[in-house]
Amino acid sequence: MEDGGCVGKGKRRPSVAVPVARFQTKSSESEVTGLRLHHYNMSEKEEASKEEWMSRLQNTHVTRADMNKLIMNYLVTEGFKEAAEKFRMEAGVTPPVELDALDDRIQLRSLVQNGRIQDAITLVNNLFPELLDNHRYLYFRLQQQKLIELIRDKDVEAALHYAQTHLSERVEENPEVMSELEKTLALLAFENPENSPFGELLHPSQRHKVASELNAAILEVDATPHIASLLKLLLWGQDELDKRKVKYPRMTDIAQGKIEDPK
Repeated sequence: MEDGGCVGKGKRRPSVAVPVARFQTKSSESEVTGLRLHHYNMSEKEEASKEEWMSRLQNTHVTRADMNKLIMNYLVTEGFKEAAEKFRMEAGVTPPVELDALDDRIQLRSLVQNGRIQDAITLVNNLFPELLDNHRYLYFRLQQQKLIELIRDKDVEAALHYAQTHLSERVEENPEVMSELEKTLALLAFENPENSPFGELLHPSQRHKVASELNAAILEVDATPHIASLLKLLLWGQDELDKRKVKYPRMTDIAQGKIEDPK
């Protein structure tokens, strides 16, 4: 995304595109089609108070219809078919795609979240033959997860053999993954690896992370989720303000919507 500010004749102040929750919806379409940006001129020393910032946000109108479309987009993108079907009935929102088209992604997510990594890799290769060739780090993540599952099953011999015959190739391709492989293999040194410094690798959240990464890679050839686009735009906007040393109420916790006073 290009910088929204410029400095021209007459010492114009740089402007920054600040993302706000307002959407443009084409009247002929049934989906949220874009995010409207508001440009505020800010000098490098200007400070925006939290009260003014919150006032701008609170005075921004988001229609229920637009919010419902955004929620539906998220459910479809993440492959939550049942939730999308229920939300369609409750809110009367039409999904952007046929919900049956989510079945492949749902199956892949289920395989990874249940630790059936080899089955997931096989299915990915059948459904999307070029995906893992084009996303080598994702391939490493899947194979790393398979190694984790072998360690979880206390199959030390199989784990070492798999690391030597498969993951060593990923390290040769990308030496930067060595540290991640070393952390995974370090689990073998502990009698109770779940309680080790690297025990988070055995937590169910690790499976969820890998499943989400796989889902995101598949969606690259499909569509970009609107929520993800909004979050990226928010982070970009804050980064641009930081570069200009503008003091403003910064969102420090996206999940909780926490905004801190200017510093």
